[in-house]
Amino acid sequence: MIQGGGLGAVAITFSQYTLRLIGREDVSVSVAAAIAIAVVAAVNVVGVKPGSRLLNVLVILKLGALAVLIGGGLLLRPAAPAPPVASPPSPAAGVSLLTFGTALVPILFAYGGWQSVNLLAEETNEPRRTLPRALMAGTAIVIAVYLLANVVYLSVLSRPGLAATATPAAAAVLRLFGPGADRLISAAIAVSAFGFLDLTLLAPTRIYYAMGLDGVFLPALGRLHPRFQTPALAIVLQALWGIVLVLTGTYGDLVDSVVFGDWIFFGLTVAAVFRFRRRFPVATRAPGAFRLPGHPLLPGLFVAAALLVVGGAIQSNPKRSAVGAALLLAGVPVYAYFAARKAKAGGPS
Repeated sequence: MIQGGGLGAVAITFSQYTLRLIGREDVSVSVAAAIAIAVVAAVNVVGVKPGSRLLNVLVILKLGALAVLIGGGLLLRPAAPAPPVASPPSPAAGVSLLTFGTALVPILFAYGGWQSVNLLAEETNEPRRTLPRALMAGTAIVIAVYLLANVVYLSVLSRPGLAATATPAAAAVLRLFGPGADRLISAAIAVSAFGFLDLTLLAPTRIYYAMGLDGVFLPALGRLHPRFQTPALAIVLQALWGIVLVLTGTYGDLVDSVVFGDWIFFGLTVAAVFRFRRRFPVATRAPGAFRLPGHPLLPGLFVAAALLVVGGAIQSNPKRSAVGAALLLAGVPVYAYFAARKAKAGGPS
């Protein structure tokens, strides 16, 4: 259920850009975000294909908008003068390693989403070959695009200007292309955020559906809608939880919760590679079987980074981290109950 925080954070981003686009920044961002989640849920309940097609179109539009932004930032001089911005206070000397981990929290949230590919493994053709390629290619593209976008933000807005805006893409395009252009990029980024909103709703519901089907969570979640053949109840559950979160927490709160929960399990997942290497040595595997490159250095660095990020999230927002930890721990007795009920009924463990 931590994924509901990601859904809420993306919905808030979408709402910020959309309200700026239509000139209604007086409207509550949280309410607009809740409406956006409800709309995306309705699209996905109607069918998987409409949701996936919508996602594909929105991803293409997002990359096109970022290409315009990056190209303009690298090739053009700003058409508008930079607005006066007060310089932020200088950071205190002697920044700790844990503070660096705190700074990584929103950055890693921005780069998140790659893990959602794994949730669709059961519905993927040749997942053993397709998933590693999709993960590596997709992550490389995201890194390249985001690094270039941030180069543009810093060169066009400067560090104080970037810190002073909640919509950096729109602010950068306004300086590059003049009045009016920021509305176009706001529309493109809103569309992009709506696409990611679609993904953050679509992917986790597959987990609820599989768990319900396997009898380790509410059985009703494993049923398909009789008309649309979609896991409608799982989609509605995820949407309702996302709406609750956007109405009760800020963007920063939601990001801290998501990164805290995600990176606990990312770290544990990669740490499991060390155990698998001992139990299933590479020499005993079938020819062509995938093996993690750079072992043990790369997975070791990843686990260390995960520990640093989780520690940074706790330092940044201890209250929200405690809430996230409580939610994670609450899942243990729930899973134990359904697993015991399944075993009693004679199902496979």
